[in-house]
Amino acid sequence: MTYMSFTGCNELVEKYGTEEFAILGFPCSQFMNQAPGSDQEFLLTLKYVRPGDNFVPNFLLFTKSNVNGDPSQISPVFQWLRSGCGATSQTIIDTSLISWTPVLTNDITWNFEKFLVSKTGQLVRRYSPETFPQLLAEDIHELIESDWA
Repeated sequence: MTYMSFTGCNELVEKYGTEEFAILGFPCSQFMNQAPGSDQEFLLTLKYVRPGDNFVPNFLLFTKSNVNGDPSQISPVFQWLRSGCGATSQTIIDTSLISWTPVLTNDITWNFEKFLVSKTGQLVRRYSPETFPQLLAEDIHELIESDWA
């Protein structure tokens, strides 16, 4: 997956605004250390390296956290997200790339895995890392328009 996910997230915020819609980003270094360094260094990497070209996220970006492994060290947000949506694939990744234990069937498979949540906090769907953010637009639109959103 490329850093196009970040630019795709910016595009979704531009399309839907922030009144009925929000993107929350959670950097994680558990996948081949793709978010190395401090939170500030990560923002500088986004701005100058990948995607670069002075990129700045227009969505809320949280501090780095763990999404897999020892339950006492996993971000509570990801404990909740993982508990309510099944895995997107039967496999995770090559086990040589896994830096956490225990490995569970509902683990986050790689950076850029996405979850769609209604404004009332109902988990709607989980998307694989390969799903570009722009491909969520129809689901987002339907959720915003639905009575139960």
